[in-house]
Amino acid sequence: MDLVEQTGRRRAASAAVVTVALWASAFVFIRLAGQDFSPGALALGRLASGSVVLVVLLLIVGDGFPPRPAWRGIGISGLLWFGVYMVALNWGERYLDAGTAALVINLGPVLIAVLGGLVLREGFPARLMVGIAVSFTGAVVVGLADSEGSATLLGVVLCVIAAASWAIAVVVQKPALVHASALQVTTGGCVVGTLACLPFAGQLFDELGSAPLTATLSLIYLGVFPTAIAFTTWAYALARMTAGQVGATTYAVPALVIVMAWFVLGELPRPVALLGGVLCLAGVALTRSGRKPSAPAK
Repeated sequence: MDLVEQTGRRRAASAAVVTVALWASAFVFIRLAGQDFSPGALALGRLASGSVVLVVLLLIVGDGFPPRPAWRGIGISGLLWFGVYMVALNWGERYLDAGTAALVINLGPVLIAVLGGLVLREGFPARLMVGIAVSFTGAVVVGLADSEGSATLLGVVLCVIAAASWAIAVVVQKPALVHASALQVTTGGCVVGTLACLPFAGQLFDELGSAPLTATLSLIYLGVFPTAIAFTTWAYALARMTAGQVGATTYAVPALVIVMAWFVLGELPRPVALLGGVLCLAGVALTRSGRKPSAPAK
């Protein structure tokens, strides 16, 4: 492995770490904002805030408008991931307890690995598959520890839709990153998602008028950090890793959520949840071990 490959691998791994940390924090702030904003309004407010930040960054960096070959991937991923995923997940969590929702949504990385192997021809490396199995087991343990046994068919269906939308969007997004930068792809996708969520504008304006400052600030945080920044670092990592590998890193999120909820919300984790978190991290570590790095993106 030469110096360029080592540097590229470290940068991709660092980008994935930033993504995971910020996405984990999103669960805490969604909990805070979700008490005062309905699912569609929360999604629109988050995406609109993120779009403003991303467009400004795009202008500062000077990347310009994404090339035409990337439009299809940007449009589909923006509609599915930034639009359908966020609304479906916010909505589904209204009908499921947090543990059950986490169980269902964590099908996403499994679907990403499967679709990546079939559609993107990434194959099914043994370490990746075993690591995903270990991490998914950990996610199940965490979910069961936090589950209150309250689940409805509608909630499960909505979270399955969210997981499937996420997986399909990633597989469509990766080819777009061959033609456009991570910032271009993320900005385009966020703007598309914002436009798709405009039907919720009335709800958002009404709820902004009555929401406390903490909820509004939480919504803005979600737009700036877990959306604008984290989705850009995700795209950067995705351009330099396989879809299955970068998807598997998200299994570190449940472990981080446990720690953040402990410190920020004062929610003391159960011992079995801690065990599940350790399994999640062990599985992610396994997916990153003993493999040849993929070629750096051009």
